[in-house]
Amino acid sequence: MFVLPPEDRSLSPYTGWTRAHWEAAADALLSAVEPYRSPDHSLITLPGRASWSDCDGLEGYARTFLLAAFRVAGGGDPAALQPYAEGLATGLLGAWPEIKDRFQPMVEAASIAIGLRLTRAQLWDRLPAEVQERTLEWLRGTLRHKPVDNNWHLFPVAVAGFFHDLGLDDEGAIERGLNRIERWYEGDGWYRDGDGRDFDHYNGWAMHLYPAVHAYLGGPVEPYATRLRAFLSNYGSAFDANGAPVYHGRSVIYRFAAAAPVWAGELLGVSPYSPGTARRLASGALRHFLADGRALSPQGLLTLGWYGPHEPSLQPYSGSASPYWASKGFLGLLLPADHPAWTEVEEPGPVERADQAIGLPGPGLLVHSTAADGLVRLVNHGSDHQPPGGGPDDPLYQRLAYSTRTGPSTPADNHVALVIDGETTSRGPITPLGAGPGWAASSCRPTPSTLIESVSMVRGPHEVRLHRVTAPSGTVVRQTGWALPETAGEELSSALLPLHGFTRSSVLKSPEGTVFGPDALVPCLEGECGEPESVFACVVTLSAAPAPPPPVYDPVAATVTWHDGTVQEIPL
Repeated sequence: MFVLPPEDRSLSPYTGWTRAHWEAAADALLSAVEPYRSPDHSLITLPGRASWSDCDGLEGYARTFLLAAFRVAGGGDPAALQPYAEGLATGLLGAWPEIKDRFQPMVEAASIAIGLRLTRAQLWDRLPAEVQERTLEWLRGTLRHKPVDNNWHLFPVAVAGFFHDLGLDDEGAIERGLNRIERWYEGDGWYRDGDGRDFDHYNGWAMHLYPAVHAYLGGPVEPYATRLRAFLSNYGSAFDANGAPVYHGRSVIYRFAAAAPVWAGELLGVSPYSPGTARRLASGALRHFLADGRALSPQGLLTLGWYGPHEPSLQPYSGSASPYWASKGFLGLLLPADHPAWTEVEEPGPVERADQAIGLPGPGLLVHSTAADGLVRLVNHGSDHQPPGGGPDDPLYQRLAYSTRTGPSTPADNHVALVIDGETTSRGPITPLGAGPGWAASSCRPTPSTLIESVSMVRGPHEVRLHRVTAPSGTVVRQTGWALPETAGEELSSALLPLHGFTRSSVLKSPEGTVFGPDALVPCLEGECGEPESVFACVVTLSAAPAPPPPVYDPVAATVTWHDGTVQEIPL
């Protein structure tokens, strides 16, 4: 298990962690996978669930090789690369699957190529010529096959960068991949992950990370540096004071990979944060998951979940080695030990300085945090992960709000729906209607003939949710709040209070609970529609500190009066 250096509260008053802790964590993670390496060193097959691609051994090799490359390129012992060099020589004799269209080895090839670029002198240049040629031939499949039409277009870019370093033809893959992601840029540092409205952590650990690493290694710097800075200007506000990222979107099992774009900003010299704040954010995320081993198995392996194993956190492509994409979070080891990000005293993160209420029009998100408890909430009016034409709600995308200390439940938390024939409707595709300081809005169609237009307004720990519903008279409207495990106790509290339109309240039970614990309770409000339009309003509160009085809603003036006397007009 982990043996960490003593905390240094002089250099790192917020986390206690220094570069030495990062190095020790990297070494421990690499050491833990060694018993699962194949005799020829080409595969690392970890115990547990297999992914749908049946490439788990290659995933284990590639994703831990990326971690080893960061460690060695940052001054670690080159001996850590020896088993990977041996595995490279043998894996291409038949153990590694061929790269094909939209097939998992394309993903792993990107990690291998970046690792080879970073450690060229220690590994690549020492390989026999025939091993180099076999490696290049395998990697070349990434340049010639079709990626999935999303962040996968950046994997050929990573491989092509290695070819470029060697003076070889990249077959147009760099230009092709970077051009493809242009159509998904929404402004303010936010990309869609493909043609749908997929906004989540992939924006940071994929859409920004690969162009940033490519720029760091000699590729084009702009517009990627400017966009990364724009993204980071708000991204730091999404880390809890306890270090946790927001639990939202797919692949949350990559956990502290969320620190990667923070380090990328330091690598390119475009971070909007002081070096001490940048390290505080990154170290906080790593420490949150590793300090007490909460994300690890007894064998020291990263588990398939957020803390321990958690099936609802997974996707069909998740396998036993998938969590090691968290290796991206160690990007900061590429900074020299005397870089200010390692040597300056830690400074507080944005959520520790003041309350935040940041509207992001591009993705339709509202970042909402409170300094009193360091808790972050993400109000969602734009990210839905819906296929063309719509589909079932994805609980990791479709909720009205997510946070750093709660998770989705069944029945659905933070959900607005109609109740038709005893069944609650889905939210379906989300149409964003705007966002600004302290507010965001959207609409959805629960059925083809009904419409819900929603506005969220936030201040302190409170969020006012107002819905204008077009539905037949008598239709029941249901609104739920935050799901808290019964074990949450007094350290975390939630409330859901009616302001207008809702006439009854209840508490729904979720025996399966959330990622934070079993037996969750979900507050619920209901009311009936008039005709042709009805307005429903409530205040939902999530807090780990004493909350101020709830706001007052004036349906005639269409205003909200907050506890401090501030009067705010409703945007719609």
